[in-house]
Amino acid sequence: MPTVSHFWELVLGTVIALLPVINPLAAAPTFLAITEGDTRERRLHQLRMACIYMVAILVAFLVGGTFIMSFFGLSIPGLRIAGGLLVAGIGFGMLMGPAQGPKQDPAADAARAKPDVSFSPLAMPMLSGPGSIAVTVGFTSLARQWLDYVAIIVGILVVALISYVTLHLSERVVRVIGANGMNALSKVMGFLILCIGIQFVVNGVIGVVTEPALLRQIRDVLR
Repeated sequence: MPTVSHFWELVLGTVIALLPVINPLAAAPTFLAITEGDTRERRLHQLRMACIYMVAILVAFLVGGTFIMSFFGLSIPGLRIAGGLLVAGIGFGMLMGPAQGPKQDPAADAARAKPDVSFSPLAMPMLSGPGSIAVTVGFTSLARQWLDYVAIIVGILVVALISYVTLHLSERVVRVIGANGMNALSKVMGFLILCIGIQFVVNGVIGVVTEPALLRQIRDVLR
């Protein structure tokens, strides 16, 4: 049936379009770095919640993305700049933060418990950042009926499952690298995340500067 074929084409197209943008394999070192020191149960809980948040965010932008962005006057370059500032701040904190020594007092460890990172930065902007949101909003142009939206949501769920499995397996690296290795990895990843955040901001600024409406206004002023 053409309908069934179109359904699975949308599912596959969503997975193929979103997976390289989200790139959970590249996010694995960052996930390990920002959850360093967490217990296995806490790390997996945050990973599960991050994947749930990712699905919720992308589905929300799929269903009402165009309305939300137009209602609040948002643009893709603006999302890139905001996400870039958030990512850069996280990277700077990881790079300049004090090295964590061996844990000695469980009560002190509980008092120093890190805030939940499942929504930010894991779900947003790492897994559902400006790029994946832009791709999801773009898929609204391909949806003609409710079944098309279901197909795209299924594709998002498949990507979330792949992301969960990939990041779940990355936990084994912690046992191999050890505490000192994780501290060094945290510093290196902090610098890389800082660079990624700045690049997001640069891309957003370029998007704003090259906006056709802005270019038309500049040409009108120069005339």
